Amino acid sequence: MSAPAISVAMSVYNCERFLAPAIESILAQSYGDFEFLILNDGSTDQSAAIIDAFAAQDSRIRPIHRTNKGLIVSLNQLLAESRAPLIARMDGDDISKPERFAQQIAFMKAHPDHGVLGTWTEDMDEDGAPYHMTGSDHPVTNEEFQRVVGDRSPLCHPSVMMRRELALEAGGYHAAFRHCEDYDLWLRLASRTKICSIPERLLRYRHSPGQVSTKHVVEQQYGVAVSRLAWQARQAGRPDPTEHLDQLPPFEGLDALFGQAGHSEQARGMVAEALLYSPVALKGNGFGIIVDHVHDSAKTRSRITGLPRTVLRLMRLGEPARAASLAAALMLG
Repeated sequence: MSAPAISVAMSVYNCERFLAPAIESILAQSYGDFEFLILNDGSTDQSAAIIDAFAAQDSRIRPIHRTNKGLIVSLNQLLAESRAPLIARMDGDDISKPERFAQQIAFMKAHPDHGVLGTWTEDMDEDGAPYHMTGSDHPVTNEEFQRVVGDRSPLCHPSVMMRRELALEAGGYHAAFRHCEDYDLWLRLASRTKICSIPERLLRYRHSPGQVSTKHVVEQQYGVAVSRLAWQARQAGRPDPTEHLDQLPPFEGLDALFGQAGHSEQARGMVAEALLYSPVALKGNGFGIIVDHVHDSAKTRSRITGLPRTVLRLMRLGEPARAASLAAALMLG
């Protein structure tokens, strides 16, 4: 059997509420030469039954059922089992618009020097209503992508189409970067290929209280900070010590990991800045990181802006003791 043009890679864990519309949006693509790999990562809801019901109706679907091993293992398995030269990512709670694949594959054929291509998104809440986002859209040229990739993630992961061999040559998704595995991959691919997004809203991206960037914001932002340190090391011609790690060390171990002083304080500053507006982080273990950064800043003179307003934010969140503790740290610093 000849290989399809696209392998669609979807990892699913307990997505029963949104899964059927997500699958239907792929099957409704105007460009139909694809295989659809749906990996059920040990779901305990009705996801498996939904997947199998669709697979019985459309032979392009290849269901994979196994015990729960986590998203990074799932994504690497999907990369390994895909047969097409192009991988289209998709999540089990988003909606791809009908022309998504047609527009992406046309771009990839016309631009063989581009290895990764995202799209702009139409953001929605968990009920499908419009979700207001601030900030700029994702970069539409490689030049713009390269300018911002060291500061923020310039792609929406489930909107991406990428060349399979490039992703495999770069080592796929690295195990240590849980909840930010995509950003770490973009940083590694940025030196190997051109990357951008189509300025068309071809994916409806769902925001919900249970998504990774809310539930695991502290771990995610720590991974983002370490991935940037690894990127900076590679940019300077030094080896990347994170490549074969199964998990990242704590802040205090970063200087030893990278073989240079100052990495712990640098990472803590990046994470603290990212957590200032997260109620989950401020009410949870992110607060200690912010206070530790205030103490660091007395030595490094790298205090982030917005900390006094964070004191007021803690008061509004019903955390007067934490507000007082941060205010005292700021005065002593």
